[in-house]
Amino acid sequence: MKNSDAIVFVVDDDPSIRKAIESLIKLAGLRVETFGTAQEFLLNQRPDLPGCVVLDVELPGLSGLDLQRELAAHGIKLPIIFITGYGDIPMSVRAMKAGATEFLTKPFRDQDLLDAIQQALERDRASRDQSREIAELRERFDALTSREKEVMKLVVAGWLNKQIGFELKISEITVKIHRGRVMNKMGAQSLAELVRMTERLGTLAQI
Repeated sequence: MKNSDAIVFVVDDDPSIRKAIESLIKLAGLRVETFGTAQEFLLNQRPDLPGCVVLDVELPGLSGLDLQRELAAHGIKLPIIFITGYGDIPMSVRAMKAGATEFLTKPFRDQDLLDAIQQALERDRASRDQSREIAELRERFDALTSREKEVMKLVVAGWLNKQIGFELKISEITVKIHRGRVMNKMGAQSLAELVRMTERLGTLAQI
């Protein structure tokens, strides 16, 4: 674990548990911030870093499950590790179905919590990388002209240059020029790569 590029948020109303978890996480070399209620956490300004939430189910005011729903409603995708002293199977199933990465019952082993945190941080890093990649692809796509987008749609659909020229009423040479510009602007080295980019963007129906 690296303490420079990740942060763990701990939300638990028991001060002794907060302190114990905070110490454990710091010993693992990670940044950590603690909160006694879900409301405190929601009001906190979070740094733009990979992170996760270690969240008690039973909290005063908003419960842990309520906070999970609140974060999802606002598009905040921080992975959540639930901890509880008296959880049941329906509760854990509900939490996991809503996207929680782990559900630990107190008392849990320190290593189990650290393993869950590591997995949650890796998940958040991967999600952030994917979001950045899609944003970059979207930026490249938006830089295409309307004609280049038309050519791209037909190219990834498997049309030949001659067919594209006939459909768009332009010469085959012009098709090749537009096709080359599309490949260059999108940064695609092959047709297969261009198809994969288009699938990730989900742009075919929008062109």
